[in-house]
Amino acid sequence: MPSTPPTLHTLYVDMNSFFASVEQQLDPHLRGRPVAVVPMDVDTTSVIAASYEAKAFGVKTGTRVGDAKRMCPGLICVQGSHDNYIRMHHAVIAAIDTVLPVDRVCSVDEFACRLLRDERLPERAAELATRMKAAIRKHCGPCMTSSIGIAPNRFLAKVAADIKKPDGLTIIQKHELPQRLFSLKLMDFPGIGPKMHQRLLSAGISTVQRLCELSPTELRRAWGSIIGEEWHSRLRGEQLHEAHTITRSIGHSNVLSPKRRGEEEARAVAVRLLTKVAQRARAMGYVGEQLTVGVRFLVPRDHPPQKWHETIKLPGTMGGGGQNDTGSLLRALTSAWARKPKGTMLKLGITLHNLTPIASATPGLFTDKRDSARLSTALDLVNKKWGADTLYPASMHSAKKAAPRRIAFGNIPDLDLPDTDDPMDGD
Repeated sequence: MPSTPPTLHTLYVDMNSFFASVEQQLDPHLRGRPVAVVPMDVDTTSVIAASYEAKAFGVKTGTRVGDAKRMCPGLICVQGSHDNYIRMHHAVIAAIDTVLPVDRVCSVDEFACRLLRDERLPERAAELATRMKAAIRKHCGPCMTSSIGIAPNRFLAKVAADIKKPDGLTIIQKHELPQRLFSLKLMDFPGIGPKMHQRLLSAGISTVQRLCELSPTELRRAWGSIIGEEWHSRLRGEQLHEAHTITRSIGHSNVLSPKRRGEEEARAVAVRLLTKVAQRARAMGYVGEQLTVGVRFLVPRDHPPQKWHETIKLPGTMGGGGQNDTGSLLRALTSAWARKPKGTMLKLGITLHNLTPIASATPGLFTDKRDSARLSTALDLVNKKWGADTLYPASMHSAKKAAPRRIAFGNIPDLDLPDTDDPMDGD
């Protein structure tokens, strides 16, 4: 009787408590101790990441810092050093590449590798995973552990990586599907958050077994789109074509330290955020049609959040497009800021959206618009050659070291782009 051909396709690496592990790797005094990575050591902010020692007390991403300190006696709060996380991200990629090429960077701490030929055999795949874990520890340090999932597609490989943490290895084979998944919870799957979970419950889907029993048509009805049919295929280990992701917006936000919550200091931070957004847009080759300025105000803990935002349509070119030069965006910010309600500000956000590749936008006819774009490009060149923020808008001077580089998990910042020399605010 012929043997079943190997059906494994993806090896998925998920670094364990990445930010906290980097801090423990860089500072031996933190090893074995409960650590919370925070934007600043203020009780009103939230935990960015927690070590496994802190997680044992219930501290997790999003826990209010004040609550985390009560939950975990002896908790050490460390201000995040995002440049260090980016450097470790690249070191992990280099370590993985010594065993298998990284096929896709899924986030700052998650990576997918494609298995080929005999690598798809379970024994061979497990051997590669063991070697990869060892390579990461050797090149990045003993604190840098990972959980690895191996499965017939990337979706299930990611699910498998989450099953055993920390330092786990899980293999899901196609002949085990979908029954192998029945012990999981619906929210163990990427793509099922609180809102989607509630929607599935409303449709009578409360278990993974029930989810897997439904036909493609029934799942399409539950999701309200063709995505439901795609889930039917993914849960059975089938490969799906993945469309190229199009960037729709570029944004930066910052939780303000107490000394920056007044009107003048907060506006300086807003200019700092806007400058970073403009720099990124130019580096990525985009212009934007709209700029949104958002503010969350400081209110007593038992009060509902108080927020404000305004979206400004940016003057476009003859063919539409939009703007990415700092001067144009500053004028839009000034216009919106004048209509902002008064109050003590806690958080600011600046977002450039409705993006268009510069190559698709028609150049402006007016000299002042072209001069403004050339000036911004010249500023970028000077800053890249002579150091971060060698030249910058005067209105952000007092906040030059505010709003340090942050990592969105699906978007790893480019260390070559101008940013603060000091990785933290210094408050």
